[in-house]
Amino acid sequence: MGARRKRRLLDSVENQIKEAIIDKGAIHMTLLDPQKIGSKKSVEIASEAKKGGTFALMVGGSTLISKYDLDVGIKKIKAKVDIPIILFPNDITGISKYADAIWFMSLLNSRLTYYVIDAQAMAAYTVKSYGLEAIPLGYIIIGPGGTVGYIGQARGIPYDRPELATAYALASQMLGTRFIYLEAGSGAKAPVPSTMIKVVKNQLDVPLIVGGGIRNASMAKKAVDAGADIIVTGNLVEENRLVRESINEIVSSIEFR
Repeated sequence: MGARRKRRLLDSVENQIKEAIIDKGAIHMTLLDPQKIGSKKSVEIASEAKKGGTFALMVGGSTLISKYDLDVGIKKIKAKVDIPIILFPNDITGISKYADAIWFMSLLNSRLTYYVIDAQAMAAYTVKSYGLEAIPLGYIIIGPGGTVGYIGQARGIPYDRPELATAYALASQMLGTRFIYLEAGSGAKAPVPSTMIKVVKNQLDVPLIVGGGIRNASMAKKAVDAGADIIVTGNLVEENRLVRESINEIVSSIEFR
């Protein structure tokens, strides 16, 4: 392997994430939807989230998105904030060359092959041509899944069936994904149960992301204590004026466990 490629791998967003998990025990990421909340508010939230200690920004959403709005939003955020921006695409329109990386994900329990592999095939050339760092991710909807469960036509895994979530997660890892995401859905009434997180994590060798329905530091800590390596919150920052304080509480509760 050439020296330049080695350097690029060392500087990769994926490598930064994994090193941060080792150093801190667990990390927080903030989910932003520029089309939903507007680019101005996205920049404000991103700035406050960084000050609160969030490790990275995930940009995307579960509804249809304008590529123009996405590009504008990311460029404005990058002009003000210097933490990694990772695309969290809902479809092939959710790709921007201005991001640092993309969760190249498969919605594992969708009824439609489109969200399992077809959209990924359609997006692959674009991701490569943009030079985006693709981070393979197995995405699993738990419970109803909210809007993302509806749009993605997911067969949501019942909260009391951790063995089903584990089977999907383990299969995804064996297929080569390097992160697993258990998603209860934006604004979910209940987060992914800690019992499910623990059962899934016990079988994995890759980092585990948990999001959806996490509204405070106590809920985040419970998920991390059960085995989550990364906590994602979105609605929390959209609906809260005290973004920096709310995120700082979460970060303080989950790091150095």
